[in-house]
Amino acid sequence: MPDIPGIAACWGISVLHCPYCHGYEVRNKITGILGNGEAVFDLARLISNWTSDLTVFTNGASTLSAGQAEQLKKHKIKIVTKELQMLEHSNGQVKNIIFKDGTQSAVNAIYAPVPFEQHSRIPENLGCELGEDGYIKIDPLQETSVNGVFACGDNTSRMRTVANAVAMGTTAGMVASKKMILEEF
Repeated sequence: MPDIPGIAACWGISVLHCPYCHGYEVRNKITGILGNGEAVFDLARLISNWTSDLTVFTNGASTLSAGQAEQLKKHKIKIVTKELQMLEHSNGQVKNIIFKDGTQSAVNAIYAPVPFEQHSRIPENLGCELGEDGYIKIDPLQETSVNGVFACGDNTSRMRTVANAVAMGTTAGMVASKKMILEEF
């Protein structure tokens, strides 16, 4: 998570990671995106479906291409390159972004795409191969690179939803069960 005071206190309340998880709840609100570059450009295009008041906060010099910046401006998405000092909030509800120059910008929600990190070393300790992005590599039947070790849910996919985890878990359970039954037959 970015080392900006207030982000951790607002995480999951008004500082969000996914518009499909939280977009409806903050629709039509004053919304920001904290980030830079290609990934933020794609996220801004997506989030523009939920709000017409959207600003990209790059927290320093923009790494958006001239074409990306022009396209965002064409869709009335603002780009602010000032460095953030902190988020002003009340019980996790962000109110303002305070910039290092002392100015501020009112917001009701901020998307902050943060890199994925495994919070358990068990998969690595078992010898499971991880992908470049840190997720456990699995085959279509949820089996990892280690024979007989299955994985599902948040640690294997960017699709971080309960429904997806349940579906993947059902597959993993069925395949693991069948594998054990057939090994003993």
